[in-house]
Amino acid sequence: MLCTHLGGVGIFEAFILWARIELHLKLGYVKKTGENQLRETQMHIDPIENHRQREEGVLVYPVYSRRSQGLSMGINLFPDKKHCSFDCPYCEVFPFEQDISFSLESMEKQLHGQLFAAKQQGMEVKDICFSGNGEPSLAGDFFEALDAAARIRDEVAPHAALVLITNGTGLLHDHTFQGLRRAASGPKALHIWLKLDAGTEAWYTLMARSPVPFERLVQAIKQLTACAPVTIQTMLCRVQGKPPPPEEVVAWERLVVELAEIGAEAPCSTGERTPGIQDIQLYGKARPAPKDPWATALAPAYLEERAASLNAVLESSPLLRTKRAIPIRVFP
Repeated sequence: MLCTHLGGVGIFEAFILWARIELHLKLGYVKKTGENQLRETQMHIDPIENHRQREEGVLVYPVYSRRSQGLSMGINLFPDKKHCSFDCPYCEVFPFEQDISFSLESMEKQLHGQLFAAKQQGMEVKDICFSGNGEPSLAGDFFEALDAAARIRDEVAPHAALVLITNGTGLLHDHTFQGLRRAASGPKALHIWLKLDAGTEAWYTLMARSPVPFERLVQAIKQLTACAPVTIQTMLCRVQGKPPPPEEVVAWERLVVELAEIGAEAPCSTGERTPGIQDIQLYGKARPAPKDPWATALAPAYLEERAASLNAVLESSPLLRTKRAIPIRVFP
């Protein structure tokens, strides 16, 4: 099945959403807990084009997300500066440095407050998303923060998904790999949005600009796909004025099909979520980046063509033909 969404809601509807949140949630709230009262700070919702709160030391930042299709609560584990194993040319995190350390207690208070405020005002929270200023799995407090977010989610916003946006490099460490596998397959139901921007080492070098070996990373991604549910996310953009070359497109499609087939053949234990690719996100460059114009946006029609091409290749696989169709979603 080919599912394409051009941003989810229109510009006017998004503006009304932001205005409503600004008007009703900015004032904060008071919640009685036994004899104690917890007063939370203001809620400010950033639009799709601007996530600048993360660079001001904020640990929890509400934002309208095109891929979440609504209100998302971002969690930032790096309030001090950017920490990432990739140096993607399209990354929107601008250089900054703050004299602030991550505090699990502060994160818990901020997340509880933001979720409760949204609930009081009738705002549906689509997900709680670990993203922020870098690669979340690099943080020493990541799994403790994940546990806390899951607990607070279950208490205040049980219908919200728990999401990790990751470049996958944490999978190279067994502790992180096993922790993510358990979180994705078990009751936390963590949604792992796994970056796969390239099918060839040449394009990977341009898109990731990382010393992490491409083949080693691909092997780790294959291993995770065999034992846990994942979402594949791929940024499609021009690099130095050029789109992905034909050989890159073919290699990437072959790799996605291989991952889908690995997941289709994987066994699933009782009570665990089905392993393998659950859906695929193709998204374009929509926000300013400090390295502009190194990476630039491609036309929406190009993303739609890539989605249609991938869908045809997936449907041609004898193994996948008898399985559930993998949704492909486009976000220009």
